[in-house]
Amino acid sequence: MTTFAEPAAPTEPAPVAASAPAAAPAAPAAVDLLTRLRAAVAAHPGRPAVHGVDGSLDFAALDRRTAALARALRAHGVRRGDRVGIHLARTADLPVALLATWRAGAAYVPLDPAYPAERISFMAADARLAAVVSTDTAPPVPAGVPVLRPDTEAPSADGPEGDAPFADFTPHPADSAYVIYTSGSTGRPKGVEVTHGGVAHLADALAQRGAHRPEPAVVGWNASVSFDASVPQWTRLCRGDTLVVIDDARRADPLRLAALLAEYGVTDLDLTPSHWQLLREPLAGARVPRLFMGGEPVPGRTWRELADGGIEALNLYGPTECTVEAVTTWITGPGPHLGEPLPGVRTYLLDDRLAPVTGAGAVGELYLAGPGVAHGYPGHPGLTAGRFVADPFTTEPGARMYRTGDQARRSAEGLLEYVGRVDRQVKLRGFRVELGEVEHALAALDGVTVAAATVYEAAPGDVRLAGYVTGGARPAELLAELRRTVPAHLVPATVTVLAALPLTPNGKVDHRALPAPSADTAGSAAADGPGGVDELVAEVWRTVLGVPSVEPTDDFLSLGGHSLAALRVVHLLRRKLDVELQLRHLLDADDLAGFTAAVRRATEAGPAAPRPALTARREAVR
Repeated sequence: MTTFAEPAAPTEPAPVAASAPAAAPAAPAAVDLLTRLRAAVAAHPGRPAVHGVDGSLDFAALDRRTAALARALRAHGVRRGDRVGIHLARTADLPVALLATWRAGAAYVPLDPAYPAERISFMAADARLAAVVSTDTAPPVPAGVPVLRPDTEAPSADGPEGDAPFADFTPHPADSAYVIYTSGSTGRPKGVEVTHGGVAHLADALAQRGAHRPEPAVVGWNASVSFDASVPQWTRLCRGDTLVVIDDARRADPLRLAALLAEYGVTDLDLTPSHWQLLREPLAGARVPRLFMGGEPVPGRTWRELADGGIEALNLYGPTECTVEAVTTWITGPGPHLGEPLPGVRTYLLDDRLAPVTGAGAVGELYLAGPGVAHGYPGHPGLTAGRFVADPFTTEPGARMYRTGDQARRSAEGLLEYVGRVDRQVKLRGFRVELGEVEHALAALDGVTVAAATVYEAAPGDVRLAGYVTGGARPAELLAELRRTVPAHLVPATVTVLAALPLTPNGKVDHRALPAPSADTAGSAAADGPGGVDELVAEVWRTVLGVPSVEPTDDFLSLGGHSLAALRVVHLLRRKLDVELQLRHLLDADDLAGFTAAVRRATEAGPAAPRPALTARREAVR
């Protein structure tokens, strides 16, 4: 999970790592999470472990269910080092399946049911799964791969072919814990293989940094299991914390999500800054959990509001290839910054010859080293060798460092500041997106001759993906087909058809010369006169969505809208009309006409109430 922050005057002491690194010894191995889980079960068997939309489990029940499924996986041939696909919705079954996979000795591979079947099928084949856990009878996985339900049990006696009775697995630090697929510049997603040692180190380092409170916490699991930010959330079970699995319906509805956090007394919540903007209003006046912010930049306004309000919040930076988090800081002081490396993490700023850059303000590429560095990309030895290189700054034999592709510098006080990227990778609403993969997906569609992709800022802070094609296809048809083949975060907000793509003098696509994106819509919204509510609402839609025109029957999401854009619409109209308008008014509306009617009713109800202040959570968790 990667987060960058805008540079600002630092208020912290300089971090341990320096631009010119000295030789560093290897960090001691942390206690593996399965050993910690066994201790938590023994110490507090009756404590609530998991709350899900389908029910709750205490630690004793969690132990029984995960052992039973692990035994069943073993009975179906799963062995140490194998990979098990997890094809489950956000229910209590999900952490059961993940822990059972570990207890069977295997690594888990998330297969998000929300992904298109073609994408899931590719990942399942590429990962060479030994089994799949799913509630579907026929998930899109290769023929012959055993499919087990999460409630499957196997006899505790000897398994088939004289296999020994089930014995709980204790992983070696080098054993694989999971393989998460990320966007790939070649047009295909690539798996990142992360170790048990890396996950154990992450839990240890976050605790040392003070991110985990000493008393038992109630953790809201917010991130998709296909997103690496999920790892430090769901694994909090292994230290005895209670996990609240946030289902898709409540995650997408800020009011329902705020109610869920209050219902279970959630104390810790991981989310992107964009998601926080949606939750901020429903949580105003309530006690705000400790926030773990990652996946995208923390805006200066958000940083200052959290800092001034005394809200406990951390800014987190780190790529999937380095086990989620590598650099953290508490959100305090006048403005955003990255902070300092976690204990055991080494950060280097190097030039293109792998020599350290020196001096405040000198820009280099950020390299990360330490126990969190992943094995690499399974099946891609060349790509692995290019991104994971030998670490010459440590005495640890065989140590490697990961080339992040992020350019950074150090301030005069020694704090890391993000500068930019060395490639075409972008971050959108917490997702890592390779523009090359979007271009490959567009170019593969019927009617497309050549394709390009870039990002644009539809409004301050609202960055979107834009596609460009040549050929005879219609944008609306291309977008509809893309939604059937790639995950939602890889679908452009708009597709523009051009006669030809602009080229540089050497014949490559000139992405900087691509025109402003256009939308495949026509006509204009009806209005009840200049300055009327109808025209004002339509104007706000056009401005926020970046489209030339809208119709009363247009749906906000089909025009490229998303949650952050919806929040901007609501805020603009509240300010212009001084009305009590909520995000649900837009999300619940079928079309522009339905939302406009809701805005009219809000104007008739009178002016908006003052915005409540945020309230920090201070009490200890029982």
